[in-house]
Amino acid sequence: MIDGTKSWIEVGSISEIPIRGARCVKIGDLTIALFRTAENKIFAMEDKCPHKNGPLSQGIVHGDCVTCPLHNWIISLETGEAQGADKGSTLTFPTQINDGVISISLLARKEVAA
Repeated sequence: MIDGTKSWIEVGSISEIPIRGARCVKIGDLTIALFRTAENKIFAMEDKCPHKNGPLSQGIVHGDCVTCPLHNWIISLETGEAQGADKGSTLTFPTQINDGVISISLLARKEVAA
């Protein structure tokens, strides 16, 4: 259950996510993928491709995007929007890092219009 009074939820350490990799955390019914880019930026989004709900956490991270392992859709880690000719989006969540600990805000999730 999500605590509506706590705006930031600690979800782990940056060292737990490989560079250009991902890991998942489960919060309530939501599975959130945390991504780490080569530049050590951390992004959080629902672990569902907007195309066929593929597990984005198992995709390839490149630049500020991830490629879905099912049908090669490229999703912006920053906005959650499909790139190129593909259309659709997934939920993204703000992240912050304090002393190597990653926190996300579910209250401020960014819903992108389909």
